[in-house]
Amino acid sequence: QVHLVESGGGSVQPGGSLRLSCAVSRGSLRDYAMGWFRQAPGKEREFVACVFWTRSMIDYGDSVKGRFTIFTDMAKNTVNLQMNSLKPDDTAVYYCAASIWRDWNIRKLQSHYDYWGQGTQVTVSS
Repeated sequence: QVHLVESGGGSVQPGGSLRLSCAVSRGSLRDYAMGWFRQAPGKEREFVACVFWTRSMIDYGDSVKGRFTIFTDMAKNTVNLQMNSLKPDDTAVYYCAASIWRDWNIRKLQSHYDYWGQGTQVTVSS
């Protein structure tokens, strides 16, 4: 069983920044495709970003392109999400996810991912 543990959530004013981190308990990041999703109250869970280490490929959801950056720290076995220029619409619970299938064609689908973290709250408000 793989455990994913997110950290780094919190409250920030519009225009501010936060960095989320997701620690993988088993194996190496090389073994997985890693993704971030978010879910706002009353809305469906939405794809935010993903990284496929073996393909050196990254993708972002349209609403976060140019503001968010996903990157890995292989020494710490973590995948991180740097969030800049935050907006109130970014308020959500953010989830880390890992896929053993690493299928680029379905990278944005929740069903692609086998393991999920418990989520961390991000609130953007003045």
